[in-house]
Amino acid sequence: MKSKKPLGQLKLSVPAQETTINNFLTASGTFHDGDLLLNQKGLRLISEENESCPPESKEIDQLSLEDLETIKVIGKGSGGVVQLVRHKWVGTLFALKVIQMNIQEEIRKQIVQELKINQASQCSHVVVCYHSFYHNGVISLVLEYMDRGSLADIVRQLKTILEPYLAVVCKQVLQGLVYLHHERHVIHRDIKPSNLLVNHKGEVKITDFGVSAMLASSMGQRDTFVGTYNYMSPERISGRTYAYKSDIWSLGMVILECAIGRFPYLQSEEQQSWPSFYELLGAIVESPPPSAPSDQFSPEFCSFVSACIQKDPKDRLSALDLLSHPFIKKFEDKDIDLRILVGSLEPPVNFPR
Repeated sequence: MKSKKPLGQLKLSVPAQETTINNFLTASGTFHDGDLLLNQKGLRLISEENESCPPESKEIDQLSLEDLETIKVIGKGSGGVVQLVRHKWVGTLFALKVIQMNIQEEIRKQIVQELKINQASQCSHVVVCYHSFYHNGVISLVLEYMDRGSLADIVRQLKTILEPYLAVVCKQVLQGLVYLHHERHVIHRDIKPSNLLVNHKGEVKITDFGVSAMLASSMGQRDTFVGTYNYMSPERISGRTYAYKSDIWSLGMVILECAIGRFPYLQSEEQQSWPSFYELLGAIVESPPPSAPSDQFSPEFCSFVSACIQKDPKDRLSALDLLSHPFIKKFEDKDIDLRILVGSLEPPVNFPR
């Protein structure tokens, strides 16, 4: 019987470099691009430094897919299947996202970049990707399991989220966006309620910042856009150039939806059909942006939403500036604990996708 080891000591396996076919796929099934190798043994970033290391330093502990046992399927979507899995000898729970991959040249470089970002991310407000594997046309991502689901799950049960809790949620998401925008120079492109996850400790974390959307897009299973068009900024949905502040529009839409209990472009909770792409395109580009009703919410909250949902990206505040907004500051000293909010909820049935 294998002895238990702390999760922090688990390392990526080190696959041997192989001769490549078409510059990026080896005969034995390794995804290879530049300094990145990804196969069934794991992901490896090659550098002159680690290539010159003595062989004994490369004999490290491995985590393989065979070490994981499936508990149940907890989500399905165009991007793949998500399973709740348990490490057989450590006992740690993970979310394993399994994605069928058809590699297309025009998006391959983006996939490589996103895999590197996933591997290197060190932010307490971004879901951890512990390992990634490639085998027989399938990419598997071993992700941190967020056991209270997403903001979508919370709103589904509570209908709305009160301002004090929304301030705590916003602060954590903004800290994640500051990390992505300023340290990683990444535009998330798919901020939506189901991509903002919560755990029993009251931590809010961003997930799915690129790889899944890119892979799904490569299979022709999503729109031309990377991301969900419902939460897209005017510049994105109309096909113009966009930058980091497109994520800010999306955040504003998400927070407003959590506050009023419905998608902001729906006229009422009873409206059954969502607007089509072209209806939404017209509304986002031509109509005034949604706003928080001033008779239902505080001036600080209304101001925060307005600072996010501006049609011209130059008029939106950055993630860093929003962290100093009066709405965030208003509740910082109130000791608001999200654990109280999520502790009363039923565990989510499906993992966000």
